[in-house]
Amino acid sequence: MIVGAQWGDEGKGKIVDLLAQDSDLVCRYQGGPNAGHTIVVGPETYKIRQIPSGIIAGKRSAIGAGCVVDPSVLVAELDDLEGRGHETAGVLFVSGNAHLIMPWHVALDGARERRLGRLQIGTTRRGIGPAYADKATRIGIRVQDLLDPKILRQKLELAVTEKNIWLERVYELEPFDVEETVATHLALADRLAPYVADTSLLVDRALANGERVLFEGAQGTLLDLDHGTYPFVTSSNPIAAEAAVSFGIGPNRIDEVVGVAKAYVTRVGEGPFPSEIDGPAHDRVRDLGQEFGTVTGRERRCGWLDLVALRFAVRVNGITSLALTKIDVLSEFGDLPVCVRYALPDGGETADFPAHQSDFHHCRPVFETLSGWQTEIGSDALPKAARAYVAFVEDALGVPVILVGTGAGRESVLALR
Repeated sequence: MIVGAQWGDEGKGKIVDLLAQDSDLVCRYQGGPNAGHTIVVGPETYKIRQIPSGIIAGKRSAIGAGCVVDPSVLVAELDDLEGRGHETAGVLFVSGNAHLIMPWHVALDGARERRLGRLQIGTTRRGIGPAYADKATRIGIRVQDLLDPKILRQKLELAVTEKNIWLERVYELEPFDVEETVATHLALADRLAPYVADTSLLVDRALANGERVLFEGAQGTLLDLDHGTYPFVTSSNPIAAEAAVSFGIGPNRIDEVVGVAKAYVTRVGEGPFPSEIDGPAHDRVRDLGQEFGTVTGRERRCGWLDLVALRFAVRVNGITSLALTKIDVLSEFGDLPVCVRYALPDGGETADFPAHQSDFHHCRPVFETLSGWQTEIGSDALPKAARAYVAFVEDALGVPVILVGTGAGRESVLALR
């Protein structure tokens, strides 16, 4: 399985696309259209938000029960892929137990963020949090509800009535019309019904038949709802264990966990960021790496590589190997700081990720500076200083780096092992 080892945006889509070439089934296990995967294949660029990246390689792809699905976004992606020559019927499978993101979830997400003002979380305002909240309080609408028009109408009527109270009385927004909402979603149901499947059974049979199954997440480890930098997190669990939960298989059936990390680090939205770069170097990294959100277009905050946070990701995910992406972005820098420890408010230092949020919010990075290579990285080998950079990461984490990303295209990856 592939897991983001930082704050997301690590280049997971590219690594999934690469490994999907040798996979039979590619499975998205968490998140919704709040995270995008950008895949470059020759002259074609795909920006995928909801569908697993494996579909670009023509592989069977599944969306698990742990995901939330915006039906309008999913239909738009299906239409775009089919318009570009990709088969989707009999290729994409969506868990009937996944929950739907409804229009009021999007409206409430934006309204809450605006009301929070300077205390806002920095969500993508795509309705993800409110959809997961309704799931947890057992009032959500699931994908399988699309298969029964009577049940769908009943649930929509109840939901619209309740949500309109919040929208009108609390946030002073326009209410949703019941009949219009029902008509829209009955039409979406007709389009999506052929894709609804028992994805747990699908994965179980694939594994029993000896097929290669690849799991992919959306966000990164440090955005995990339970183990990330709460409250500046997503509303689901990007860590590796969620793959088994989402697809209803035993965790012992996952053989390998590949963590994906940039050769530096970025994050979108609010929250502490110990290794964030100050000064002109920040904008240089952002521009060289084209660090703008796939979904939102927001500028990403950029930092030097943080080995404390990466060590944490290795621990909580059980990462067995690493893919280090975008190493080419660092090629213009003569010196490359790497965060190896945190300085804590009490004067001490730690190489382990702080368990208490107050320590993390007030810690400072302790850097070790490595030599840059200041030369273009070729397609067949890394410069000596770049190899030393990779070796430094391996030694610090005790995990081998098996892939190094050297550019945007599918072919711009070096396999070290």
